[in-house]
Amino acid sequence: MANNEDQFKKVVSHAKEYGYIFASSEIYDGLSAVYDYAQNGVELKKNIREYWWRSMVYMHQNIVGIDSAILMHPTTWKASGHVDAFNDPLIDNKDSKKRYRADVLIEDYAEKIYQKAQKEIEKAKVRFGESFDEEQYCATNERVVNYLAENRRILERMGKSLGNEDLADVKALIDELGIADPETGSKNWTEVRQFNLMFGTKLGASAESAMDLYLRPETAQGIFVNFLNVQKSGRMKIPFGIAQTGKAFRNEIVARQFIFRMREFEQMEMQFFVRPGEELKWYEYWKETRLKWHLSLGMGEENYRFHDHEKLAHYANAAADIEFNFPFGFKELEGIHSRTDFDLKAHEKFSGKKLQFFDPELNESYVPYVVETSIGLDRMFLAVLSNSLQDETLEDGSVRTVLKLPAILAPVKAAVLPLVKKDGLPEIAQKIIDELQWDYNVIYDEKDAVGRRYRRQDAAGTPFCITVDHQTIEDNTVTIRYRDTMEQERIKIEEISEKMKETISYKNWLSE
Repeated sequence: MANNEDQFKKVVSHAKEYGYIFASSEIYDGLSAVYDYAQNGVELKKNIREYWWRSMVYMHQNIVGIDSAILMHPTTWKASGHVDAFNDPLIDNKDSKKRYRADVLIEDYAEKIYQKAQKEIEKAKVRFGESFDEEQYCATNERVVNYLAENRRILERMGKSLGNEDLADVKALIDELGIADPETGSKNWTEVRQFNLMFGTKLGASAESAMDLYLRPETAQGIFVNFLNVQKSGRMKIPFGIAQTGKAFRNEIVARQFIFRMREFEQMEMQFFVRPGEELKWYEYWKETRLKWHLSLGMGEENYRFHDHEKLAHYANAAADIEFNFPFGFKELEGIHSRTDFDLKAHEKFSGKKLQFFDPELNESYVPYVVETSIGLDRMFLAVLSNSLQDETLEDGSVRTVLKLPAILAPVKAAVLPLVKKDGLPEIAQKIIDELQWDYNVIYDEKDAVGRRYRRQDAAGTPFCITVDHQTIEDNTVTIRYRDTMEQERIKIEEISEKMKETISYKNWLSE
């Protein structure tokens, strides 16, 4: 575990050193669980958003996007259930005075048991080689069977207790498992209680007449209340989807793990409206489609897994998370939920307006069912950043730090480097930049020896370095160096753009 913690610390310090993420208002000692995206961070974030948007909106003829307001009529949150039920189960440790989410403590404990089973399976894989039958081993090896059964028992019991709002049993489970404060080891816990996560604010010129509002805790409701507007103005036929990216706000009491859980964060959501009775077919379709999108970035199939929910939200009839292997273990990256007709029916009831679709094929009107895909943009950013940061030992024994970002997402696509700051080389480099910057984010770098510049660009995640040298003056060629392999190739200046396009076109990444 220490190695993973060390790796995570490296990710956090690298993010600051290379202009990815800064603590918000740092000169005033910052604000807990609020972060600013720096010059490279804002580009990486924009590129992730764009990669999602293109695959979700441009590649589906029946999905369109909107951008709804952060401030919404307060009845929206009554209808959605957030006013009454948007709570986290919290528990305090009496000795350390630290506050934790009770469900996260239990999930972390269960995950450790699951990892014990995985270790046994990995050992057996090595022992039995190609003849290894994982399914049979998991069903017959007593240790593995017990680990997996215990993991399931804990999560099922927690799911049932939270579903019944039996917080006393959640506390009893923590006591029975002997779960300790992760920081101090103390098991001296308070009772579990619920805490509402919405930020309140005011709208109005004077305190007396001001209306109580909330900052939106999710982006989905902006889609639901606009369902009919989009359907009618776009003449959309079911099934169709509405996508949106934007900020959401949650007063997380236990915000930690860097940008994994923040108070101000960004979501990328798509609500897909379907015929009642067809929702589970589409739920399976979107599970598979979303996993394919993640795998298209090449961050390792072994780093993803599905986690089906034991405890379903009151509005759902199926729910799963795509979990990613962060430096602190497998955690939720994206949720796929079959939300039934709960949201539209609730807004119908509270607004008094009909939110129905007339289906000409069936010749009837109905409230559509909804399948949701929802991913945290900041979590995706952390997944990409932590997966890409590597220390490589080279043949000469030296170590290079390299950020092997998927090239399509890299903030800067190429750095153009004149070998020396004279002999007309900077002018040629500048001309190359003038041409490339129409299509790509490129930078000019002339400081230090060229080897040091290569290392600096490796650590910043730049996929290409283009070096202009004295041979360039003679034959109009440059050296293009590839970040991941460190291989170098001599090409004509006019071939640079095409060479880069081969590696960073959306078509190549999204169609594979």
